[in-house]
Amino acid sequence: MEEARYQESPAPAGMGLACLWSHRHPGDAGGPFVQRVVPDGCVDLIWWSRSAEITVAGPDTGPAPARLEPGERLVAVRFRPGTAPPVLGVPADAVRDARPPLRELWGDAAGRLGEAMAAAPDPHALLVEAVRARSVERPDPLVPALVSGLVSGLMPGLEARPVREVAGALGVSERQLRRRAHAAFGYGPKTLQRVLRFQRALRMARAGVPLAEVAYAAGYADQAHLANEVRGLAGAPIRTLL
Repeated sequence: MEEARYQESPAPAGMGLACLWSHRHPGDAGGPFVQRVVPDGCVDLIWWSRSAEITVAGPDTGPAPARLEPGERLVAVRFRPGTAPPVLGVPADAVRDARPPLRELWGDAAGRLGEAMAAAPDPHALLVEAVRARSVERPDPLVPALVSGLVSGLMPGLEARPVREVAGALGVSERQLRRRAHAAFGYGPKTLQRVLRFQRALRMARAGVPLAEVAYAAGYADQAHLANEVRGLAGAPIRTLL
């Protein structure tokens, strides 16, 4: 029996996309495939082959199961943290922890796009072109500096950088920083920092770095702190995710 397959490919530059991806569950599979989706700070647009519907996978604050039936194929684009709102037409916190149909945001255009993708030899190309056409407005210019400022505090053996310190470095108030973070990322800077640190730890662990070293290098107090944060965000121990 062929296994479900997930594949990523590079995204066109200048569109705020992290990657293009697809996931196929073979038709000869004995039952559904359930994927544990964990927080990564990103927003995805996902086309489902059976319904020809496009859904929005908003920024998650916890684990979210995705169920694929045998024969199902997904085609999607993934936005980098903070870049999706201008294309969606709504702030990111409007779709936090949600999976709404894209029709709710784009109207009938989303339905026509989904149907066209069902008949297209390269559905990814149509989805990318639709994103390009709606990439007229630019993301909040604070986004890159905010991500950089939060990540810079995740240094080996150090506590996460305080939000007030990041706000001061960017020349905005804490209140303004939180408001703009919710609109761009779907949640506040402290939650974003937790998610970015979790993803950094996951990448290192997948590369074979021992967990004690992962905890130190990713900026956790110790391995127990890493374990608690992973359970809180992913709903499972890190070894289960690996």
